[in-house]
Amino acid sequence: MAKILCTICARGGSKGVKNKNIKLLNSKPLIAYTVEQAKQSGLFEHIVISTDSDLIAATAQEYGAEVFFKRSPEMASDTAGKLEVIRDAFIRSEEHYQCTFDTLIDLDVTAPLRSVQDITDSYAQFLRDDNDILITAMPSRRSPYFNLIEMDDSGKVALSKKLERSVLRRQDAPKSYDMNASIYIWKRDIILNESSLFLEKTGLYVMPEERSIDIDTELDFEFVEFLMRKHND
Repeated sequence: MAKILCTICARGGSKGVKNKNIKLLNSKPLIAYTVEQAKQSGLFEHIVISTDSDLIAATAQEYGAEVFFKRSPEMASDTAGKLEVIRDAFIRSEEHYQCTFDTLIDLDVTAPLRSVQDITDSYAQFLRDDNDILITAMPSRRSPYFNLIEMDDSGKVALSKKLERSVLRRQDAPKSYDMNASIYIWKRDIILNESSLFLEKTGLYVMPEERSIDIDTELDFEFVEFLMRKHND
């Protein structure tokens, strides 16, 4: 049976929402939703937290996650890339548990509206398509071929992307997607050796907008709270 590691990365210095990862969302810390989803998926023997915060670590452990290291200051800075943080957690986990994992699934704390089925179905798609990496996204609300624009240094305004033919309706443009920062899946050799998400065998698992909100601001937080309450009514 394949050995799958789950990582959940949650640093303490969030800027958009203070103490975001442990802020109460409908009476439960934000990080608790992701830990519980990982447990309910039944995919993982180990659910590992990467954090620089003792409070986040204690909160995650309370809900059943494992914390056996503290993230270094370098890995917790504003300039640290997420991929290197995830790779660091993967390498530390193999050393700590004295085993080799076949697959890594990283779940983002800020995407609590994902479902457990999103986790299991995206992994099944990853296996079915023999992907090296799988990322999740939702259908984009704005098309780079129709209503996303750029402005260069001279002030010239143009569409972000152009086709040989004119696009008069958004529906006629090629399909585009917004990454929703929810689920990332890697084969072992890929997480250890590649620094891009976009490879020849990168897969895309599409989620609906109502399960794709990535909490980055107070407004996002309030909107997610509203949707959760509406769903539970």
